Amino acid sequence: MKPKIRITIGRQFGSGGYDIGYKLSEILNIAFYDKELLVLAAKESGLNKSFFEEADERSTHGLSYAFSVGLPYMGMFTPYTDILSNDGLFKLQSDTIRSLAGKQACVIMGRCADYILRDDPNCISMFIHSPQEIRLPRIMEKYKLSKEQAMELMIKKDKERAAYYNYYTNKKWGDAASYDLSIDASILGVEGTVLYIKHLLDMKYPEKLYPR
Repeated sequence: MKPKIRITIGRQFGSGGYDIGYKLSEILNIAFYDKELLVLAAKESGLNKSFFEEADERSTHGLSYAFSVGLPYMGMFTPYTDILSNDGLFKLQSDTIRSLAGKQACVIMGRCADYILRDDPNCISMFIHSPQEIRLPRIMEKYKLSKEQAMELMIKKDKERAAYYNYYTNKKWGDAASYDLSIDASILGVEGTVLYIKHLLDMKYPEKLYPR
């Protein structure tokens, strides 16, 4: 059976990373996973997806926090501390990511997927970033926020993602050395960045590890 490519994308908040990942999956005709991972992890674990949503890409609170504020759980698990901890969540989510990657070519957004799939020879990791002056207007428009509110949200989200990534990978979030490819999306824009990445993939994988 022909091997399949796995693409993992870390991104600064408001950098356009989500749009790039989604459009890349479309042009390559492969699966795309972002929040969908939470639903799948909940289904496979038997836990309510609210637990996963509460702790998504955060290094604090996690499932134990979600349980403490009264979110319901369901399925085969009893809410013991080890299952309801962030480490328990990370293991469950990691299992889901490995399972998906073992079945298909796909794009996976964030959630330390590059580290989880680090031993996969057909996995290429990327980090998308953009200058603040590009990110802020995008955040303001998407979430209908003032410039001050957008700045606050941008800083908060980046800190959460960095803390989560640094804790679980022992690498540095956003550091070019942590990824195969680091791209400033403002240089070519979303569409141009997608085409650039596809060209790179076609060069690196001439055997075409994804549908045409």
